[in-house]
Amino acid sequence: MERLRSSPLHANISTALDKHLEVIHVVQSRRKDEIVNASNRQRQGAPRCQDDRDVFALALAIKEMSVATRKARTTLWCAFQMTLPK
Repeated sequence: MERLRSSPLHANISTALDKHLEVIHVVQSRRKDEIVNASNRQRQGAPRCQDDRDVFALALAIKEMSVATRKARTTLWCAFQMTLPK
C-alpha cells in the first residue's frame, strides 16, 4: 500500500501490525508450553487432567490475539482507504 501511495503510511499502522505479529508468537509459545507440560505429565504417569495455569495462559494469549487481530484488520482497512484514488 505504501508503494501504491508513493508515501509512507501512518506509524500506527506499522505499530498495529508489529503488535499483531508479536501476539501471534506469544500464542505459539504458550501452546508449545502447554504441549510440553502435558507430555511431561503423561510420561510421569500423572492423571490426565491438565494444569490450569497452562490453559489460562493460553486463553489469555488467545484473547490478546483476538484484540490485536481486530486492530490490525481495522488499520489495514484504513490504509486501504487512504490508498484508493480520490
